[in-house]
Amino acid sequence: MANNLNFNKGTICVQGGYNPKSGEARILPIYQSTTYKYDDPDEVAALFDLKAEGHMYSRISNPTVAAFEEKINGLEGGVGALSLASGQSAVALSILNVCKNGDHIVAASTLYGGTFSLFSTTLKRFGISVTFVNPDSSEKEIFNCCNDNTRAIFGETIGNPGLNILDFEKFSKVAKKTGVPFIVDNTLATPYLCNPLKHGANIVIHSTTKYIDGHATSLGGIIVDGGNFDWKNGKYPDFTEPDLSYHGIKYAETFQNAAYIVKARVQLLRDLGPCTSPFNAFLLNLGAETLHLRMERHSYNALKLGEFLEKHEKVNWVNYPLLESHDSYLLAKKYLPKGASGILTFGVKGGIEAGKQFIRNLKLATLVVHLGDARTTVIHPASTTHRQLNEEEQLSSGVTSDLIRISVGIEDIEDIIKDFDEALKKLD
Repeated sequence: MANNLNFNKGTICVQGGYNPKSGEARILPIYQSTTYKYDDPDEVAALFDLKAEGHMYSRISNPTVAAFEEKINGLEGGVGALSLASGQSAVALSILNVCKNGDHIVAASTLYGGTFSLFSTTLKRFGISVTFVNPDSSEKEIFNCCNDNTRAIFGETIGNPGLNILDFEKFSKVAKKTGVPFIVDNTLATPYLCNPLKHGANIVIHSTTKYIDGHATSLGGIIVDGGNFDWKNGKYPDFTEPDLSYHGIKYAETFQNAAYIVKARVQLLRDLGPCTSPFNAFLLNLGAETLHLRMERHSYNALKLGEFLEKHEKVNWVNYPLLESHDSYLLAKKYLPKGASGILTFGVKGGIEAGKQFIRNLKLATLVVHLGDARTTVIHPASTTHRQLNEEEQLSSGVTSDLIRISVGIEDIEDIIKDFDEALKKLD
């Protein structure tokens, strides 16, 4: 496929990333090989010196993985992408690529529980501190949380499970004033519904395990480099000073606007090793081929289910960004014009015990620790995905004790609504 950027997103989903030559396999092959054959030692030496493109070892790069990376990079509009073993590894490496012992980040408080724990506990052991801010805080309040050692600002396009919509304009202004990259987790929105790079972000990450796969088959994560940050601004010596492990190469000088993604690959992926397997990359790429179709259906079904639940006598409240009652409705209209994805939350009258009974009553929707599947699923975050957080931290993340999160699938919406209606009517 020619230059991906010349095509609309639906076409990139189907055909982006893989460009077979005459006589080659039309469908992306699984290159299930750890290593690659060369004829000349100098060719391999050039690879190790980062002077030539090619694959030397599948921990660092692989043809199947590379095709998937290029597809997602094309969808996000970046200069390069790095596929990883999970969404958590994508979050971790996105930060470790710019932070070291003694550095600091500012992050929205309404983060996925695993990311919150990574930032508040694990990164602290690496000497990286974090300040969590209410995303509704003013630009001045967020800016005042930044210090001389702040090295990144982090947020999620759609908070999980609070479902607040990130104010890109506000956060990107703070990042620019501070002189640090703005990193955005775009998992719930996907590159079909939102492109953070167009709204001031510098780095975009995804848990490809979710909607990009779409079928609950494969773990994966990805980092996309926007190529729009100045790594020579004096705050990032690892990008401007010689890397002795590569004979003194200087990333910002040698790789220019792709310095971030190259460094993440050849330093962190090389040394820590959370690579995507070729088979998983094949399945993730296959899932991405229908991303545009599925996200339209997920978004449509979620809105219709939300509208139904808002009127149900057994429901206290409903939370979905494109409901006019939602606090982020105007931001959703601004940043998510094609739809607000397939996640909604609500509270059942009767509290936590009624919520548990409701889940037991469901027939079509199932209880799983996952989201973004083609099938409708539910979970109770306070007792599962966010149970490691204390009550104050849960509330800061948008999690209440009665909250039920629904990942609305692509089944017939009439069947989904019927299942929820019958489950609610069975409550005392």
